[in-house]
Amino acid sequence: MALLKLAAASALAYGLYQYVNRKRPATRAAFAHGESTPGPVEVRNAGPDAMASDPPHWDSVDQASDESYPASDPPTANRFT
Repeated sequence: MALLKLAAASALAYGLYQYVNRKRPATRAAFAHGESTPGPVEVRNAGPDAMASDPPHWDSVDQASDESYPASDPPTANRFT
């Protein structure tokens, strides 16, 4: 009898766990309204207008870095360019 109660309690706990951890629609924190693109991987357009929050400072290096994402190499930025 105790084994049956343990199995029932385990089933109830598993059901609650699955309910709490169910898939919810993902919220795109980095995307401005209307910026998400349909597809298996969503990509945000480059620039501060496509961001959900306004950056305090945005310069040409920030723009080049945002446009190059997800490239492995960051854009060059030094006193000679």
